[in-house]
Amino acid sequence: MRLTIDMVATGKNITRLRKESGLSVRDLAEIFGFTTPQAVYKWQHGTAIPTIDNLVVLAAVFGVTMDEIVVTSQDDIPLSA
Repeated sequence: MRLTIDMVATGKNITRLRKESGLSVRDLAEIFGFTTPQAVYKWQHGTAIPTIDNLVVLAAVFGVTMDEIVVTSQDDIPLSA
């Protein structure tokens, strides 16, 4: 079995945690020093995943662990030896 990141579910988590924290998309973009909020929107929609560095910052901003942000799923494809 392989463990994969569910990008859409992870994006929904980021959206939920952002809202629970009372932050706007622009607020998050500013925290990261992004000139536009496009990266944050891509994370939320599941079309991109934050880098490890950005996940560390998100976890700190939201007051959660990275495991509480990233959603994983298992597939039935066997790993090759």
